[in-house]
Order: sequence, then C-alpha cells, then structure tokens
Amino acid sequence: MAERKNTEFNRPGGYATPRGATQIQRESAAEMPAADIRMLGDEVAAYVPATVSVEPVHHSDQPDTRLYIGDCRDVIPNLPDHGQVDLVFADPPFNWNVPYDEWSDGMPRAEYERFTFDWLDVCVDALAPHGSIWVNIPDDTAAEIVMHLKRRGLTMINWCVWHFRFGQHRDSSFIMSKVHALYFAKDADNRIWNPDAILEQSDRASIYNDARTQAKDHNAGMRVPMDVWYGPYWGRVQGNNKERRSQHHNQIPEVYLERVIRACSNEGGLVLDPFCGSGTTSTVAKAWNRRSITTEFGAGNAESAWERISEIGMLRKGLSSGGSSAIGKPRSPKRS
Repeated sequence: MAERKNTEFNRPGGYATPRGATQIQRESAAEMPAADIRMLGDEVAAYVPATVSVEPVHHSDQPDTRLYIGDCRDVIPNLPDHGQVDLVFADPPFNWNVPYDEWSDGMPRAEYERFTFDWLDVCVDALAPHGSIWVNIPDDTAAEIVMHLKRRGLTMINWCVWHFRFGQHRDSSFIMSKVHALYFAKDADNRIWNPDAILEQSDRASIYNDARTQAKDHNAGMRVPMDVWYGPYWGRVQGNNKERRSQHHNQIPEVYLERVIRACSNEGGLVLDPFCGSGTTSTVAKAWNRRSITTEFGAGNAESAWERISEIGMLRKGLSSGGSSAIGKPRSPKRS
C-alpha cells in the first residue's frame, strides 16, 4: 500500500520528520551515568594503572608515530598526550583463545568484562572533549561495551556493521559474517566529522543513473556510506591477500580504518589504538598524515607491526571511498 501524506504535520509535502536516533542518544547520554547498570564484570575489582614514565619502543616523525610495549591500561594514563586524543580505534582481544604472542586470550568471563571496562575507561579518559571512540567487536561483547560507554556518559552516534562473505563454516547456527563497529562521541554536538571525505556513489546514481541526483549542486551522485560496510577490499584479510601479515590474527582491512580515520579526525590530528595488532591503525593514520599512538602487549607482535608501519606502509590508499556499494546491477535508462 502506498504511503499516505499526513497533513497534520507542518512540513512541505505533508510528511512527518521523525526524531533522529542521534537526538535520542543525546538526550539519554546525560541520564545514563546515574542509572544503576550492573554487569558481570562489575563483580571484579577495577584495575589500578601504575604511575610510571613511559617511552615508545618505536618512534618516527612526520607525522609523529609512536608504538609503546606494555599493558595499555598502564601506558595510556601516563602518556604526555593524555586528554588530547582526537580519535580512539580499538580492536581488542575477543577472548576466543587466540594465540596473541604473549597475551592470554582465555580469561574467565567476569575477568574479561572487567578488563574490557578498564581499557575502555583509560581510552575515554585520554580523549579530548571533542574526541570519538570506535570499537570493533563481535556479538558476544557488543552489548556490554555499548552499555558501559553509555554509563560513562558518551553518546552513540552509530552502531555500524562490518560485513564479510567468508565467515567460518559451522552447522550449529547461522555462519557469522559480521563484526560490530561501535561509534561513540564525548560530545555529539562538538566532534570531528568529515562526511565529504568518505562519500560513495548513491544507488540512484550507480544503478538508476537518476538525473536528479546528478543535478545536485554539491556532491552530485554521492552520499555518506550506510551503516553496513562491505564491498571490494572490505573482506577479511586472510590467505593471499596482499595486506596479510602472517604473524597476526583477525586483521582488519585498510579500507575500514581509512573510512574511520578520515571521517573522525583531521590532518595532523592524534589517533590512538590500544591494541596495535598488525599495525593497521597507525599504518593508515600515517598515510593520511595523522599522528598516532599505539600500544602492544607483546614485543614480537610490536616488531612485526612496526615493520609494516614504518617500511611497508598503506597498500590500498583511497579505495574506501568514491565507488559504489550497490548490490544491484546498473539499469539502462528508460526510453521515452
């Protein structure tokens, strides 16, 4: 049934303008810290960071790029840039018993949740007032992270999904083909947001060749990406993928970080990653002239990541934007 106009609303065309999700999140952000939200990890005592002098094990200039070795819960509170970070991107251990160099990835659930809350807290405290945080996390801990960031008073801007086609086969349930990309800001009205840097072709342009979208005065035929991310170069980094770093697990594609970094930081800005892994965040940040800080628990992983950051560099710069994510084939224009 066709949508009917509602003339009770004072808006051209008679359609209602619904309250946006971000507006709702803004309103709840001030109230959530006072709510008595309890989770399993709250039963475990919070980690107390050590007060120490920290020095990067690896460092390069132009732009300033630093890699620290140690527990991020100790390193981040002692950084000279504490409170000045523009953007945090975190892809933490999932607690799936993956052999991450020296890190033990099989904690009891309550301890893992407490660890999660602790590293989130040091990252939030490191942000500038206009700063944002992104967390890459699978289904089993997404809800806990969302609730903890809300009770810290942050505003959820987007709950995005990174979709990939090669999930691990299993017969017991549907195959997992996504990870959540959670986007929160300290201040929704005062955050870095660069939509023009991440535009892609709209379906109206790429499928229908709609003259109306091509006639726009600004960004003709383009749009901000939707909140489900997929397409060329967006798959899991594995096998013979040229981005693949064989020593590392659960590697994120460069285009993912490129979209986040370009959208939520400016040139010369400061990006922080508490879990260096294969070094994707700092590699992409450096390619786009952002300063970056990252920490890694194991010296072996850190050495491999630094080789990529300092010598190999970004391999697919610029490929996260400008194209089309349409799932339909282009249609021939109708003849009159």
